Amino acid sequence: MKASKNLTTLSEHIDSVYGKPGTPSRDEFDAGYEEFKIGFLIHEARKARGLTQDQLAEKCGTTKAYISKVENNLKDVRFSTLRNIVENGLGGHLRLSIEI
Repeated sequence: MKASKNLTTLSEHIDSVYGKPGTPSRDEFDAGYEEFKIGFLIHEARKARGLTQDQLAEKCGTTKAYISKVENNLKDVRFSTLRNIVENGLGGHLRLSIEI
């Protein structure tokens, strides 16, 4: 199948809308994406474990409302709380990396 010349990759589209990496608007977009990704990852891990938000909240000592806010990126989550959700609630291990 021959690709149309009007098609762009996702990376090209993001570059055209938000600018190249390192520009202020792109940095803001990338930071928002990372926050979204954390909530999405918790949501997907919870579903993979077959847990409801209530069940996850009970396992890690918080409320369903808090889990919902974290999953929907309405609440910033502290590292210690994130670790508690992942390790005690989901039975997983949290890995953190820093890229320079």
